[in-house]
Amino acid sequence: MKSKSNKFILSTLIAFSLILMSCGSTKLESFPKMYGEKPLTLLIMPPINNTNSVEAKDFFYTTLNTPLAEAGYYVIPPAAAMATMQRESAYDAERFLNGDLKKFREIFGADVAVFTIIKQWDKVVIANRMSVEVEYILKSTKTNEVLFNRNAEVTYNFSTSQSNSGLLGAVLGTVIDTLDTALTDYFSVAVDCNGAALEDLPYGKYHPQHGLDGEEIAKSKKIELEFKR
Repeated sequence: MKSKSNKFILSTLIAFSLILMSCGSTKLESFPKMYGEKPLTLLIMPPINNTNSVEAKDFFYTTLNTPLAEAGYYVIPPAAAMATMQRESAYDAERFLNGDLKKFREIFGADVAVFTIIKQWDKVVIANRMSVEVEYILKSTKTNEVLFNRNAEVTYNFSTSQSNSGLLGAVLGTVIDTLDTALTDYFSVAVDCNGAALEDLPYGKYHPQHGLDGEEIAKSKKIELEFKR
């Protein structure tokens, strides 16, 4: 049975931030348009799900508001936004990713539309691993320009077999791992992925460090993370 503690089962970070672009850039250098526009209100668009896992879309949509709000932004409540978008036939974010976003500024008062593209959501039960890849795109509703962009690849290793000795231990370990992976709290997987990908988002007006974080080091625009239980 799941409990609240399961949400933190993937808390040990064993490898992170494989730099595929320049390293050592500041947040101001990496995301100048965020500092230039100084957005206040964010609208989370329905995730674009390019995988066969239907549940992935809901997990990411319902967990994005927390890291964005903690970064100092007003996030339009997802439930209310979803109802309005469905009523306005705007549920399919694919239609608007490269389109005019001004209508979302008019309807919601949003300064930024937050897009996510779920590229991978693979649960490999036998291998006791899960792989997730998500691209995050924050676009201005004023100019349609990209203000923040990141691609995050996250791997979760649930294997516990190493701690078992002998053939019986190995067999039991495999069974435990299989059940453990099958019962993974995927809500927490989405939480961890969003948290890691948006960790260096420039702070918004409602954060005490707003306007003071420009010289902090930013992550690469493409990161690879691995969590081990």
